[in-house]
Amino acid sequence: MLVLGDAHASEPDRLETLLALYRTLEPDHVLQLGDLKRYDLPAPTWFVAGNNEDLDVIDALRAGEEPPETTTVHLLASTAATVDGLRIAGLSGNFAPTKYDLPRDDLSGNHRRHFTHEDVEQAAALEDIDVLLTHEAPTGLLSYGYDPGCEHIDDLVRALEPELCLVGHHHRHRESEIGETRVVSLAPAWERYYTLDPETLALEGHDHELSANGS
Repeated sequence: MLVLGDAHASEPDRLETLLALYRTLEPDHVLQLGDLKRYDLPAPTWFVAGNNEDLDVIDALRAGEEPPETTTVHLLASTAATVDGLRIAGLSGNFAPTKYDLPRDDLSGNHRRHFTHEDVEQAAALEDIDVLLTHEAPTGLLSYGYDPGCEHIDDLVRALEPELCLVGHHHRHRESEIGETRVVSLAPAWERYYTLDPETLALEGHDHELSANGS
C-alpha cells in the first residue's frame, strides 16, 4: 500500500511529482495525509483533509456527495474505511483553539479547515481501528523550540489505540509512541514516499527524485 504525506498539488511541480509517483508505482490503494488539492487521481486514495484544500470540495465529500472531480478519492472525516483488510480512520482538519469548541456547522469560510470537538468525539467513537490518519500532530512528536502538537490528538490516539498513527502537516519525518501506538510524521510527497505492509503494518520510507515525466 502506498502512503503519501502532504502533496500541495496546486503547485505544478508538486502535482507532476505526485502524478509521477502514481504512474511509476502503480498502487492498488493509497493513503494520503492532507493538503492534497487534487481529487482526480489514478488510483483509489483515502485521505484526510488538511488546512490547504478546496474547502467546497471537502464540504461536499463530508456531506456524502460525489463531485465529478472526486471519482477516485475517499475523505476520512471522523470516519473509517476498510482498505486492503485494514480499518483506517481519519480526523480531517487542523486545530484552532478559538474554533475547537464551536459546532462544525458554525464554521464558515477558511475556518472550515479546522476540526472541532464534535469531529474528535465522533472519531473517538470508532472501533477496531488499525491505522489512524491525522493532519494535526500529537504532542511529543515534533519540536521547533516549542511543541507544536495538539493534546486533542493525544486523547484521540489513546481512545482508539491503533497500532499506527500517521501524521501530515509538518513536512518532517519524525517518530514517537503514545502508549502502544507507533506515531509517524511523514515527509512530504515531493521528497519521500512510504509503503505500508497490510499484514505487519511495517512502514518503510523511500527517498525519490522523480521528474515530471516519471523517470
